[in-house]
Amino acid sequence: MTTPSVGALDGIKVLDLSRVLAGPWCTQILADLGADVVKVERPGAGDDTRHWGPPFLKDAEGNDTNQASYFTACNRNKRSVTIDMATPEGQQLIRDMALQSDIVVENFKVGGLKQYGLDHASLRALNPRLIYCSVTGFGQDGPYAERAGYDLMIQAMTGMMSITGRGDAEPGGGPLRVGVALTDLFTGVYASTAIVAALNVRHSTGEGQHIDMSLLDVGMAILANQAAGFLATGNAPTRQGNSHPSLAPYQDFPTQDGAMLLAIGNDGQFARFCTAAGQPQWASDERFATNTLRVKHRAELIPAMEALTRTRTTAEWITLLEDKAVPCGPINTIAQAFDDAQVKARGLAVALPRWKDGEAGDGVTHITGVASPLRLSANPPTLRNAPPALGQHTDEVLAELGLDAARIAQLRASGVL
Repeated sequence: MTTPSVGALDGIKVLDLSRVLAGPWCTQILADLGADVVKVERPGAGDDTRHWGPPFLKDAEGNDTNQASYFTACNRNKRSVTIDMATPEGQQLIRDMALQSDIVVENFKVGGLKQYGLDHASLRALNPRLIYCSVTGFGQDGPYAERAGYDLMIQAMTGMMSITGRGDAEPGGGPLRVGVALTDLFTGVYASTAIVAALNVRHSTGEGQHIDMSLLDVGMAILANQAAGFLATGNAPTRQGNSHPSLAPYQDFPTQDGAMLLAIGNDGQFARFCTAAGQPQWASDERFATNTLRVKHRAELIPAMEALTRTRTTAEWITLLEDKAVPCGPINTIAQAFDDAQVKARGLAVALPRWKDGEAGDGVTHITGVASPLRLSANPPTLRNAPPALGQHTDEVLAELGLDAARIAQLRASGVL
């Protein structure tokens, strides 16, 4: 099937005043779907994550540049302009951009943009069709509204760290953060969903609206079944390593040459595992016949299984079980994951040119990132451009606002750009 020239959000203009991760993750999703996303950054510095290294991008000779790879995770398909919003001229430029935009995304502290006349009320007064998404740590109201919020803090406050890691009595036990900024990422995904919903409402009402996204709200929401279990029983779940509170066996197991993951989710899968592993009697054992019984008798089942799984290599177990509809797989490093045949077949690592015209200028010719997981059959995401250099599109975007070269040069000389 030929990839269409237009994306699902073609024609939608996004003014991106966000930085770091949650907001940029949201706007990258919109950009991948075809929206024109213009990212406003601080002159001379840019988004904080441009400097969050190591690791850094490599130049053509394989040497480190001063550009952190972190920034590239969430800023592809965007245009970068540099504007000092602390200046009256910069504020007016951003207001002019908002007049031509459908969406604004920002992640300043509550009330932080009011002093610049760039808050929701000010911009919606100029453009009633504007969908204005605010991303904060704790939301627009409540006793913590004015606090700064960070992913690690939210993981700790919501209880996510209390259910991540091994139990206190085990070696290496204690609360752990998830290996990526999970709350930031989910907030970006939820924010993009809310924006698309607001766009749909605007089709019938002609009006925009304010979207209040909170890391705390999202952090509580993604506790999912663990929160549901607590609310149903009043019992707070605890850390239990890689095992599952409601399923067994559903965890890592040692093998002859390392470890594997078994994710058995029903009694049929368990019975097929037992037959393939040469222990068919386990499936009818009164301690293990149902999932509820297996969870109850986990302390007896798991050691017996561990003794068995140590008798084969990880590859041998995968080969044995893959045609038995028993979920089993390796525990990969990220390097091994990108080398996986299915990951390669899905084209999940994508190299994009640093500049559209091929002129790198900074020694970086291409940037490789992870493809969008959104697979729309008619309007799939198109990865058009690598994450932009700081201010790469300033002249281009301002020309679209009607500024001539002389005016742009004047603004640059005065430090506004």
